[in-house]
Order: sequence, then structure tokens, then C-alpha cells
Amino acid sequence: MSDPTYTPPKVWKWEAESGGAFAKINRPIAGPTHDTDLPMGKHPLQLYSLATPNGVKVTIMLEELLAHGIEGAEYDAYPIRITEGDQFGSGFVEVNPNSKIPALLDRSADPAIRVFESGSILLYLAEKFGAFLPKEIAKRTEALNWLFWQMGSAPLLGGGFGHFYAYAPEPYEYPINRYTMEVKRQLDVLDRQLANHQYIAGDEYTIADMAIWPWYGALVTNKVYDAAEFLEAHTYRNVIRWTEEIAHRPAVQRGRMVNRTWGEPAEQLHERHDASDFENRTQEKLAAILGHS
Repeated sequence: MSDPTYTPPKVWKWEAESGGAFAKINRPIAGPTHDTDLPMGKHPLQLYSLATPNGVKVTIMLEELLAHGIEGAEYDAYPIRITEGDQFGSGFVEVNPNSKIPALLDRSADPAIRVFESGSILLYLAEKFGAFLPKEIAKRTEALNWLFWQMGSAPLLGGGFGHFYAYAPEPYEYPINRYTMEVKRQLDVLDRQLANHQYIAGDEYTIADMAIWPWYGALVTNKVYDAAEFLEAHTYRNVIRWTEEIAHRPAVQRGRMVNRTWGEPAEQLHERHDASDFENRTQEKLAAILGHS
């Protein structure tokens, strides 16, 4: 284990191989590292993402809009393989200068509108299509309260707890204890809110649920960090109830598959261009086609 008495130098220097499991995809500068054009599909909405919790927020929203009968929400989705550095290609950086997924390009406008940061994309789509965000000011504000709660809280869950508990090169007691305390506090916040409400912002399913579920629903069901037992996730009964209810929504089940490049082949849809892709172009189906060719 590293020296616990480490003293920071007067000037920090970047060591490219330090930082644990994701060291090779992080760097202290912005901008592209190589020239690569983004692929373009047939629909006005072009999504560049990956099925991480932040990416799943947006694909759930798009699938919910389509299930709601909003044809204008049809979209093409392309995977951005962050472990291979796709996010540093020049085309992607033009859409998101922060080089993080997800990123959306709306070509129904002229010029096209770029939208980055998952919360911004959810809000943009809700306002564009008039869905999953209440019109009445008090209810709208409550939904936005929880949307921005997620945007502020999840970095402590992912970059804090998740990194030090699951990905850091060595287990450090202090940061694990520090971030575990915070994540349990966040779960308690959600559990208390859901004790009196069916959904996060009240009795209406909104973009707040779509933002929070991929992170905290995955956490309590052991789908991220393998930490459910460590956090005593079963004690947050209202969060568990809400998590299971959201998980049964067909649009959520489809949204989880889009841009997924790991796990069971039947649950992987690397690219999405049409609703029929969920039946015909999962990795399981593509492998079967190749096997018979």
C-alpha cells in the first residue's frame, strides 16, 4: 500500500498510468487526440453514448417518448467506446467539448443543435416534446429539484464511492469510509422521499426518475460496484420498491440495451436505428446470423 503520509508536491505532475482502472482514459487536458468523423443515421436525433448509468438515462427517455407515441423522438444511437478513446475523436469533441458521454445532435434545427450533459439532454427532450416534465410550476420545479439533485450527487457516488471501493489500485480506508457515509446518506434521502410518493418527484413519472434510477437503482440491485451487501441496500425498502417498479417498464428495459457492449449478448444492442433492432440486431441475433452464413 502507498505511503499514508504522502505530502503533495508544490506543483502536481501528471503520471499517465496512475489512477486505477480508468487511468488510460483520463487526462488533465481537453480537446481531441485524433481526427474522426462521427457516423450519421437517417433520423434527426443522433445519439453518441454508451450504456453506463449516464448514457442509460437518455436512451430510457427516448424509448419512453416513442412508447408515448411521439414519432419525432426516433433516433440513431452509436456507441462511444470510452476505453478505446472514441470520446477524444474530433467529431465527438465538436458535439461535446467535455469528451464525456452521452452527447446528442438534433438535426431538425438549422444549424443543428448540440446537447451534452445527461441532465441537459433530458431537459431538452422533455421541453422539445412536452413530455415527462409537469407543466404546473410547483410540480415542474419539484421534478427539476430532483434532476439537479442527481447531477450533484452522482459524482460522489461514481467518482467518489465507486472509484475508491471498486476501481482504485489499492483499498484506502479513509476515502471508502468518507464516501460510503455520503452514499448511505443519499440513499436515505431517496428512501424518505419515496416513503410518501410513488415516484421521485411525486405521483408522476418524470425525467427525475429517469436520471436517478440508472445510478441508484443499479446500486441497490448490485448492478454497479458489487456493493449492495456492503451498503445494506436491502434496508432502503422504498428505494427497492421504486427500483423494481421502474425496471418493469418496457421502455426502460429497451433503453438499458442501447449502446450496451458488455454482458449477455441478448441484452446488447450496440447500435440502434429502428424499433425492430431490439428483435433483429442484438448481439445474440447477429451472432446467430453470422453462424448460419
